[in-house]
Amino acid sequence: MSKPKVGFNWLASCGGCEEAVVDLEEAILDVVEAVDIVFWPCAMDFKKDDVRSMADGEMDVCFVNGAIRTSEEEEMSRLLRKKTKILIAFGSCSHMGGIPGLGNFYSSESILKSSFLESPSTVNAEGVIPKTETKRSEGILTLPAFQETAKSLDQVVEVDYYVPGCPPPVKLLKDAVQAVLENKLPPKGAVLAPDVAQCTDCPRQDTKPEKLEIKEFKRPFEIEIDPKKCLLAQGLMCLGPVTRSGCDSACMKANMPCTGCLGPTSRVKDFGAKAMAGFASIIDSTDEEEIDRLLDSIVDPEGTFYRYSLPKSYMHAICTTMRNGSGKKGA
Repeated sequence: MSKPKVGFNWLASCGGCEEAVVDLEEAILDVVEAVDIVFWPCAMDFKKDDVRSMADGEMDVCFVNGAIRTSEEEEMSRLLRKKTKILIAFGSCSHMGGIPGLGNFYSSESILKSSFLESPSTVNAEGVIPKTETKRSEGILTLPAFQETAKSLDQVVEVDYYVPGCPPPVKLLKDAVQAVLENKLPPKGAVLAPDVAQCTDCPRQDTKPEKLEIKEFKRPFEIEIDPKKCLLAQGLMCLGPVTRSGCDSACMKANMPCTGCLGPTSRVKDFGAKAMAGFASIIDSTDEEEIDRLLDSIVDPEGTFYRYSLPKSYMHAICTTMRNGSGKKGA
C-alpha cells in the first residue's frame, strides 16, 4: 500500500508554523516514515514546477501556513488547491489572516511608502519603491504584485480543515496527522482543536471570580503578576474567555495572558467584537467619564482585539469602506 502524499507550504507568515513541524522532535521521524513528503520547499529542494507536474488531486493532504498578500501567494494557493485532495489551513495566518492581516488597517500604497521610504533604518536616496515590472537593458524584471489586502486562505480557495495557533501547538499537529493517516477526520470545515474556551482548561480557573469587576486595565510589565491567580482578575487583558482551547494553556502557564491566537469557538462570528463585548461587560463603573478613561487605557485596541483575525472580521468590511490612499487607518 502506497504512503499518503503530503505537502507543506509557507505563504505570508513568520516561519513559526514551519518550526512547529520541526518541534515534533523525534515524532517527525514517525511522520516521515508514514508519509511521502512530495512538497516542502522550506526544508527540501522543491520547485513550483514539481507541483505543476502533479496530476490534479495527486497530493493527499497539504498543510498551508501564512496569509495571502501577493499575487504569487494567491497563484500558489490555487495551484495547491487543485493538486491536493485535502487542504489544511495551518496556523493563525492561513486560518484568520493573522499578524499580516493587521496591515489591512492601511492602504498597500502607504505600507510600501513606510517600508521603503520612511523606515529609520532604510537608506533609499533615490526613493525607489518596488514595482511589478521594471524595464532594464537586459529585459523586464518582474516581482509579485503586492495586493491591496491580506487574506486568509479560505478567502481565496476552499479549505477542508483548520489547525489554529501561532504557531499551532505540536499536539494539534500530531492529532491532525494521525487523523489523516487513520482516515478519522471530522466533517469538512472543522477546526481541528477543542470547541471550548481556554478558561475551561486554564490551571487558574478556580481563582476566577464568579463576577468579574475591573477597575483598571493593566499591561504585564506594569505589575508583578501572581502566578496562581486568574489573570483577568488581576486586570490583565487575557483573551482566554473568547479563545478556543487546544494549547494546554501555554501562555497562562508562562504567567502571560492569552492573546487569542487559536481563534474563536464555533459559536462566535467575530472574534474581536466578542472580545470587546466581553471586556465591556466587566468594567466596574457606570460613570461615563470613568468608562471612557478605562477604555482609553487600552493600548492598541486594534492589535489587541484583532491581532490574528482582522481579515475574517466585520471590522474588515468597515476598514475596506473607509480606507483611503492617505495611509491613515481605516477605522
